[in-house]
Amino acid sequence: MSKIISIHSYRGGTGKSNATANLAVILACQGKRVGVVDTDLPSPGIHLLFKLRDKQIKHTLNDFLWGKCKITESAYNVSFVLGELQTEKTQIYLVPSSIKVNDISRILRQGFDVELLLQGIKELVEFLQLDYLFIDTHPGINRETLLFLTISNIVLLFLTLDQQDIQGTAVTLDIANRLKVPKLFLVVNKILESYDFIELNREIESIYNAPVAGMIPDNSDMLLLASKGLFFLKYPNHPISQVLMQIAEQIEKQDSESTINDRCDIKPFISECG
Repeated sequence: MSKIISIHSYRGGTGKSNATANLAVILACQGKRVGVVDTDLPSPGIHLLFKLRDKQIKHTLNDFLWGKCKITESAYNVSFVLGELQTEKTQIYLVPSSIKVNDISRILRQGFDVELLLQGIKELVEFLQLDYLFIDTHPGINRETLLFLTISNIVLLFLTLDQQDIQGTAVTLDIANRLKVPKLFLVVNKILESYDFIELNREIESIYNAPVAGMIPDNSDMLLLASKGLFFLKYPNHPISQVLMQIAEQIEKQDSESTINDRCDIKPFISECG
């Protein structure tokens, strides 16, 4: 049964896109069919992690939303990034968003039909026979946030220890609870090594009354890689990679029977947001 996993954060800069790409790779290496959709339309970029060059991209998510192509035509098999780890069972598909200035400007001015995007996600899951579909979201709370929280089987809510982020995450978590997200995990990123990770885990879970799936340490190796590739593939035994593997295990353990087809109706929440 397919699972929809939204990777979200209240603020930008939490590292969710890097985590999304690496979690997709980890699950694909375990023989799963995995899809990734870059719905961060105002500031896309996850295609760089998968080494998908601009000249290779004929259609994007933007083109689907504007009726120029089917969503399946904007999905690219990026399994080649796995190198020697690639097998017949390891499949990763990416739906990128456009990085063209005019396209981003149009999205910012006009928005898009969120119900059309929902239909496209359903079609993508069925056509590609995906085990997991990761949705890399745009930070913050808006109409699209409500859509992705509503259709997800699992939500990974990323945060850092910045006070603005901590307060904003509480608001996002409250919304997710009201939308009855089947399973939500917190992921705390960029933690300085001087912290007591065990005590910090307890404190975060106490504040939010939600489970923490991973505590990712701040490390210069991630900064040095600078999104030039996938961290897990370059450093499979690194402490960061080990935490990402733990998060992937949490995803696999969830046996929610709800699917994208039977999650609650999004229309009331969309209308509330205007």
